[in-house]
Amino acid sequence: MDELRARVGRESQALQAAVDDVDRAAATALGVNRTDLRCLEVLIRGESTPGALAAELGLTSGSVTTMLDRLAKLGHVTREPEPGDRRKVLIRITPETKAEAWKIYGPIAEEGAAEMAAYTGDQLHTILDFLTRSRALQQRHRDRISALPKTIRSANA
Repeated sequence: MDELRARVGRESQALQAAVDDVDRAAATALGVNRTDLRCLEVLIRGESTPGALAAELGLTSGSVTTMLDRLAKLGHVTREPEPGDRRKVLIRITPETKAEAWKIYGPIAEEGAAEMAAYTGDQLHTILDFLTRSRALQQRHRDRISALPKTIRSANA
């Protein structure tokens, strides 16, 4: 059982590295940096406000403004006043960028869905439980690591 757990751990690390490699390639294909790509991933799910993007991405409002300026200049996002409250701004991914993102990620989603068809409902529940717990673990440790004092090296950089 210990060897099986170790193999699962190694495969989890390999999966994280493979996803990282795909995201790096996707960012390059779209002409954006990794943070910008993450923003576009959020916007693919639906429109957002700058404040909500800042919270989800863990960025300051100034960083989000700079990022949105960059993405708008590249034609990836639009800013529009919210119809119910014109003081608020809604950020949307452009249809062109959404189509480009689908060219990148669509085949992965389609192939992944086809591969999932091989699993039973019980197996999918187990996989879902593992993924949910793994994500929560990563988020807890992201918060822990973010709270660590900066190192001398980063302070002198």
